[in-house]
Amino acid sequence: MIGSLRGTVAQLEAEYCIIDTAGGVGYRVFMPSAHLAQLVLGKEIRIHVHTAVREDAILLYGFLSREYYDLFEILLTVSGVGPKMALGILSATKPDAFYTAVSNKDVKLLVKLPGVGKKTAERMLLELKDKVSGSSDSEDVVQEAAAAGGSGAVAEAIEALVSLGYSNSEIMPVLKEIPDCANLSGEAILRQALKLFARR
Repeated sequence: MIGSLRGTVAQLEAEYCIIDTAGGVGYRVFMPSAHLAQLVLGKEIRIHVHTAVREDAILLYGFLSREYYDLFEILLTVSGVGPKMALGILSATKPDAFYTAVSNKDVKLLVKLPGVGKKTAERMLLELKDKVSGSSDSEDVVQEAAAAGGSGAVAEAIEALVSLGYSNSEIMPVLKEIPDCANLSGEAILRQALKLFARR
């Protein structure tokens, strides 16, 4: 399976691009609209890739950031959600906004996403609740810090972990495992988070 691609943007279309690799092969890669908008013809890029194998085709779905790739993989675990719907969702919303909607059980927001009806939204809340949400006080602080994007020890630790290459979808579950996370210093949170990542 193809996990990533590095090459030159050779063609740009509404739903996909073609990336020419050094080996002389051009790959058609479907991407979220916001990511396609960032591409420049002739420019070299590296993308995270999900390979979807069907009876009649092998399709590639690409993402400029690990955060979008991780959410795409999470969405595919929901019953009835395929790659096309997952890509549509990622074209319409950002990962943090989606995680917040699931955490807040916001069905109204979810049904506004492409291809998502009430039943699919309810399945998302049911099947993803343990992956993106919880109910502890520390988690509330973690979510608030992520939403605020800059203040407090938790936000400081999140920023440090992001700079080390971790995505929010990887960071949030780990921070929720740290006892009394809300009352620790940024440095202490970072140390404990890195220990937890090392055990995984």
